[in-house]
Amino acid sequence: MPIPARVRSIVDWIDHRTGLETAIRDFLYEEIPESSGWHQVFGSMALFSFMVQAFTGILLAFNYAPTPGDAYNSVRYITLDLTGGALVRGLHHWGASLMIIVVVLHMTQVFISGGYKKPREATWLAGCVLLLTTFAFGLTGYLLPWDNRAYWGTVVTTQIAASAPLVGQYMQRLMGGSDGVGVVTFTRFYAMHVMILPLSMIALIGIHVYLVRKHGVAPVAGDVGPKKRFFPEQVFKDTLAIFAVFTLLFVLALVARAPLGRLADPTDTSYIPRPEWYFLFLFQTLKLFEGPLEVVGAVILPNLAILALFLVPFIDRGRMIKTAQRTVAIGVVVLAGLAWAGLTAAAVRSTPKAMEDTAGLEPDAEPWQLAAPSEIAAVGYFRMQNCGKCHAGGKVTAHKTSEELIAHFKQATTVTQLSDSQLKALANVFIKMNPNAAAALLSAPQPAVEGAMVYEKSHCGICHQVNGVGVKLGPELNGIALRRNRDWLIQHFLDPQRLSPGSTMPRYRFNPKDMEAIVAYLQKVPN
Repeated sequence: MPIPARVRSIVDWIDHRTGLETAIRDFLYEEIPESSGWHQVFGSMALFSFMVQAFTGILLAFNYAPTPGDAYNSVRYITLDLTGGALVRGLHHWGASLMIIVVVLHMTQVFISGGYKKPREATWLAGCVLLLTTFAFGLTGYLLPWDNRAYWGTVVTTQIAASAPLVGQYMQRLMGGSDGVGVVTFTRFYAMHVMILPLSMIALIGIHVYLVRKHGVAPVAGDVGPKKRFFPEQVFKDTLAIFAVFTLLFVLALVARAPLGRLADPTDTSYIPRPEWYFLFLFQTLKLFEGPLEVVGAVILPNLAILALFLVPFIDRGRMIKTAQRTVAIGVVVLAGLAWAGLTAAAVRSTPKAMEDTAGLEPDAEPWQLAAPSEIAAVGYFRMQNCGKCHAGGKVTAHKTSEELIAHFKQATTVTQLSDSQLKALANVFIKMNPNAAAALLSAPQPAVEGAMVYEKSHCGICHQVNGVGVKLGPELNGIALRRNRDWLIQHFLDPQRLSPGSTMPRYRFNPKDMEAIVAYLQKVPN
């Protein structure tokens, strides 16, 4: 179908000023070997994966607060409250893993086929740097949610960097980890992740694509057939592969929410750090080397592997042979794959179930969670005395003062087990309850209600505040579920001085039922 003259003139004007049409035509109609096919779609998939990461990263940046404490809350807001936020974060989180997989597969395909041989050595070297840059994206982005897993994983990273001979101290200082992981570390990782690495990646991709076009796509050994055009056959295959990988990513982002644990807690020394899955093999390798040999697993072996990767085209300088005959290359890939899979599986098996922390993904507080402990405990007194028989929803038949209600309670034959302070708490709740507030308060789950009763009975409000009620001699308890897990809370009740040296809190020997109740309540106290 011929292009209308007016459209043709506009296209010619644009091409004359920018060269855009000519560049697109040259790109689409580039000659490629006859042997090109499905095995060469990984490069396009890797480029598309980076574009997805860049686009979703920009969208996340509109609502992300780049300071440690605010970063965590902003990630929770994006995941739980922002329209489409969970999907965009899921695409970015799982897209990082997908990009690493695709880049590794691309490098593996080139390695097995021998596509790094003369004159494509520089193309291979650029690909190696791109691979390392991709891993650097994963490493720096890991800290940005600022949850416990990110914090302690980065602590391990800075310690590994510090163990490097000669340059360890400088590496740790460069990462901002000399005085522990904190604001400086966060700022430098953030700057690397959103400014330095993206610009570096764009430049490297440009160099890599230029070198591919300069030397052409590597043909299969023995391919002497006539060349073909990149468009339409190879474009169709690349497009189909990209569509398949994005469909997989989109479904994964929908069904598997990106993880978010408790708020980073530098005092939580009981936390067992674990890196992302693609670094688990290195984490497991460290366990094989202890004491003075730790530097071997942490620094020497990984750097030797990286050096070997860069030297591949200079070590293997033989002529191109068919892929099926490259037994050494195939054997290296198989052995490396088995080693990686074995180490990763061992690391997964040794990961405690407690590491599967999703506290940061709990929805925002329900109305009853915002009430004072005494008000929630009063719900327990209300239920204990079966007041709901006559006062459904917490309604009273007429306005009364607190003293009148307490006198009424004492006269009632059913209210016989409550102390004066409990009667006062119950009366105060009745006085200020409108029907809606009463219904919200009475919706509190029984375990949390029983925990609030234990909290009040133990006079915890003498030292702690919950929802602004109490005395602030000790730490405020709002958001404690984001900082401490269930086991830590139990152990802290049993022996506060062991977990919080210098604490004046006495030991509490609750019976099992009361212990479970108060811990359940504290874990429901909102942030």
